[in-house]
Amino acid sequence: MTWVDELEQRAAARLPRDVYDYFRQGAGADHTLGEATPAWDAVRLRPRVLRDVTEVHTATTVLGTPVETPVLVAPTAAQHVVEAGGVVATARGTAKAGSLICVSCLTDAPYTEVRDASPAWWAQVYVLRDRAVTRDLVARAVEAGAGALVLTVDTPVLGDRPYPYPYPYPWPGSDAPWYGGRLLTDIAPEDIATATDVTFDDIGWLREISRLPVVVKGILRADDAVAAVQAGARGVVVSNHGGRQLDAAVPTATALPEIAQALAGSGAETYVDGGLRGGVHVLAALALGARAVLIGRPTLWALAAGSADGVHHLLETMTGELRRAMTLVGARGIDELTPDLVERAG
Repeated sequence: MTWVDELEQRAAARLPRDVYDYFRQGAGADHTLGEATPAWDAVRLRPRVLRDVTEVHTATTVLGTPVETPVLVAPTAAQHVVEAGGVVATARGTAKAGSLICVSCLTDAPYTEVRDASPAWWAQVYVLRDRAVTRDLVARAVEAGAGALVLTVDTPVLGDRPYPYPYPYPWPGSDAPWYGGRLLTDIAPEDIATATDVTFDDIGWLREISRLPVVVKGILRADDAVAAVQAGARGVVVSNHGGRQLDAAVPTATALPEIAQALAGSGAETYVDGGLRGGVHVLAALALGARAVLIGRPTLWALAAGSADGVHHLLETMTGELRRAMTLVGARGIDELTPDLVERAG
C-alpha cells in the first residue's frame, strides 16, 4: 500500500459513503479506471549515472506561468461536499506549494475567491447547448483573471456510471448535495447540458471571445491533438476523464508518447492526467513528453484528510518524490527528462 492509498483510506473514513463512492466511481465495469495506475507502474527507467546532481530543480513554466513544480491540480467538481468552500481551500494549498489549479466550472465558489487564494489558475470550460451560457461563464473567468481556458471535450454525453448515481449531480433544486456551483445557480437546468455538436471550430471561438490561450482536455489520439493545435489550441491534456466516461479507453500512460511526439516542435504544450500516484510516475510522464501533470482524485483525498494543508502536503510530497527520482536518474532539471530515460510504458 502506498502513501496515496493510505491518504485515500483516511479520506474514506471522513467522507459520507455516498460521497466517497461518487468520487471513486468509474464508468462501466471500471476497466479504464482500474488500468490507469498500473499503466504508470509498468514504466521502467534507464537512469544516467556520473552526473553532478548536487542541485536538482523542479521549477518549470506552463503556458509561460512560472511554477515551482510540474504537479498541477486537475479540475474536480463538488469539492464543497468535502468542506464548505472546498475549492478555495484547494487553491490555497496549491498556491502554498507553488503550483497551479485548474478550476472546475462546477465550482461552489466565485472565480474571484479562487483567484484571491491562488493567483495561478486556469478555468475549465464545457461548451454547453446554449452557447450564450458558455459565453457568460467564459466572461466571468476572464474578468477574474484566469490564465487559460481548459476545454473538456470527452463528455458529449455522460459516461455509463451505474453506481451509486446515474448522473454526477442532480439538477438545481434537488435536495441532494452534489450541485453547488454558484457560477451556475442562475442558469436553467436544461441549459447546463453539454453540447453534442462541439467541433474543432469551437477552439477558435473560445479564443475569440476570451483572448485567452485554450488547452483541450480529453485527447487520446495524436491526430486529434494535431488538429486541436492547428485549430488554435496552445496545449492538450492527455486524459480519459479519470475512467469516468468511455470504459475501455486506453490508459493515458499508453496514449501520451505518440501525442507528445506528434506535437513536438509545434510550440504547443502537452499535459497528462489519470492514475499518477507518485513522483516516479510524474518523472515518467515528463520524460515521455508531458510539460506537467494534473492530479485529480488524490487532491480530493488530501482535501478531505487535511483541507488546504492536506493539499499542500500532497503536492509537496509528490514534488519531493519527483526531485529524488530526478536525482537518481541523473537529471538536474525538468529539461533533462527525455524519452531515452524510459524503457517502456503501458
